[in-house]
Amino acid sequence: MEGSLGSGRRSGSDGQPAPPKISPTTEELQSRLQETLDLLSSQELRSFRDHLKKVEPPVSQVKLELEGHSPSGLAKLLAKHYYPAAVAKRVLVQVLELLPRADLLPRWQSAPTDCPVIPRKSLKRSYDCVDGELYRYDLSGRRKAFLMCVKKNRLGAHQDVQLMKDWLKECKFEPTLCIDPDKMDLLGKITSFRDELNEIKDDIGCCLVTLMSHGEEGFIKMKDGEKVSLEDIFEMFNNKNCPALQEKPKIFIIQACRGERRDSGVETDDEPMDLDDGSEKKRLPTFSDYFIVYPTQADHVALRDPRTGSVMIKEMTEVFKQYGNKWHLADFFTIVNNRVVHRDFNLCNKPVKVSLVMESTLTKFVYF
Repeated sequence: MEGSLGSGRRSGSDGQPAPPKISPTTEELQSRLQETLDLLSSQELRSFRDHLKKVEPPVSQVKLELEGHSPSGLAKLLAKHYYPAAVAKRVLVQVLELLPRADLLPRWQSAPTDCPVIPRKSLKRSYDCVDGELYRYDLSGRRKAFLMCVKKNRLGAHQDVQLMKDWLKECKFEPTLCIDPDKMDLLGKITSFRDELNEIKDDIGCCLVTLMSHGEEGFIKMKDGEKVSLEDIFEMFNNKNCPALQEKPKIFIIQACRGERRDSGVETDDEPMDLDDGSEKKRLPTFSDYFIVYPTQADHVALRDPRTGSVMIKEMTEVFKQYGNKWHLADFFTIVNNRVVHRDFNLCNKPVKVSLVMESTLTKFVYF
């Protein structure tokens, strides 16, 4: 097949072979192929090229090096090498399955062979995969925020406050500020904030509480050193004490120490960071890139059906059957949690409700 690419060309006026004419159909195919290739990471593109050397008909290493070094060049090569469009489509689907990038397959599998429909480049996020509005919070109501900060003996705290105020404004939150409070001030103001939410119940979209101060495990400290229990604050906004926020997102940002241990980090083999002396290697936290999900809250039981197995595992498999690998990991478990929370269970003939608990130190999206 490679030997036939140069045959039958006419010479131009200078005696050199004239470039082959590209039909509109081939141009459109090339454009759509590039749109798909643009969605692949650098590592995925390398794997894509490797797979092309093994599929039928294969692409030679030489051609891949000469023409397939970029997404645009690779798209042009595919459009020429695999013609007509039905062949290109078959090879593309085969390679995407091997990567694996099954999230890109439906758009090709459901499209006509001569005109595959691929959307314009978009972020690889789960939003467009949501089944209608079922798994999206309705945030059309008012977004209320409570911002507490102890500035005393905390250099840079004023900058934290300004950054948070700017961010809340961008996200269309209505902030309530509480600066340098003592224990009674904080409890009084946050109680009033909660009570206001309950008064305007039907008009609330979500709530965000930010607490910035010194702290220790389970507590946050006021300007005079008095401690306030984080659990007590969380409890103020639960479904019993704050019915206005039932089935609405309650977001807590806690900027405070949780103890006195310090993480010295772990050296990596990467290039050093740009520091003044240029001597230190780039360092990572000892614990990073974790995503932890628990089947229940702390100090609570986990549920397992003797017939069907554990509740969380069962729902995980059901959600995966329905949506496959279209979801970022956190979004995937959010849907799992949605199903678990709204199910009723019985343990020893007594009703039981459960909710998953997720903790994350991920630094990238995860797609399986």
